Amino acid sequence: MKRGALIAAIASVAALLTGSGAFAVENERLGEPTAGAIDFQPPATNIMEEIRGFHGFLLPIIVAVSVFVLALLLWVIVRYNRRANPTPRKFTHNMLVEVIWTIVPVLILVAIAWKSFPLIFREERIPPNAEITLKVTGNQWFWQYEYPDQHVSLTSILQPEADVAAWNAAHPDPTQQRTYLLATNNPIVVPMDTTVRLLITSNDVIHAWAVPAFGVKEDATQGRVNDSWFRIESRLVGQGEHTFYGQCSELCGKDHAYMPIEVRAVPRDEFNRWLASQGGTMAFGQAAATPAAATTTATPAAPPPASGSAPAPAQTPSHTR
Repeated sequence: MKRGALIAAIASVAALLTGSGAFAVENERLGEPTAGAIDFQPPATNIMEEIRGFHGFLLPIIVAVSVFVLALLLWVIVRYNRRANPTPRKFTHNMLVEVIWTIVPVLILVAIAWKSFPLIFREERIPPNAEITLKVTGNQWFWQYEYPDQHVSLTSILQPEADVAAWNAAHPDPTQQRTYLLATNNPIVVPMDTTVRLLITSNDVIHAWAVPAFGVKEDATQGRVNDSWFRIESRLVGQGEHTFYGQCSELCGKDHAYMPIEVRAVPRDEFNRWLASQGGTMAFGQAAATPAAATTTATPAAPPPASGSAPAPAQTPSHTR
């Protein structure tokens, strides 16, 4: 193969990999995986939007470095093999080359740090004006949630496949369809355009609470409370109600694959109505009448099922395949 043709082929592959629309998928679904898609899910938070932007900045650098190293390796193989160069030169240093291969990688790392360090800082810094606190507790193999300031708690488990099929049959609208292995019997509800602080822990082994559209992935560790946050932006997802899915992202036992996360994002007034329906106090505006029995201060390891809530873990069927 001629050198010019080789360079042209490498350039074509690089252009394909770095092209902004190379992996575009029509009708990409918000908040859940899309068949045939390769890129990140559409962002629902400013942090995830920045993560996607950083990915778009970093990918061409990765491709360029990989292509350059591959081209250099091929050139050395072809130009300096025993047949093409039977008498090799006997030198050990080249000052110019050594300076270049030191300075250029340093500049690349500085450019990456310039973009990544501020993003990491914004991810890890919990905004002081968080309006909602959500406690998340991982269990084998379900999630427990508590809104400590609103005195609401619930248990969320995988929705059985038969229930998902029945729902989809009764709701033919594609926007209302549910996905088995992602849908839950008790989705958590959060308000739009509101900063939500997460307190994440575990009752047993290590889990990880992850929702890709939020840019959140935080370990749930027994005996430790990790915190994170998100804020769903209506400018990114549009007005109205939206559903976002995630999964446990840390191997936690035989039913690790059956620990979905379902988050409903609703307007603030709808969120207040949902809190009232759960017997809690309103997060915004005047407080609703709250039964004294609804007050909770901690998430129990195995709560009894409330009316309309998830069954107790001991009664949940095994999802082992």
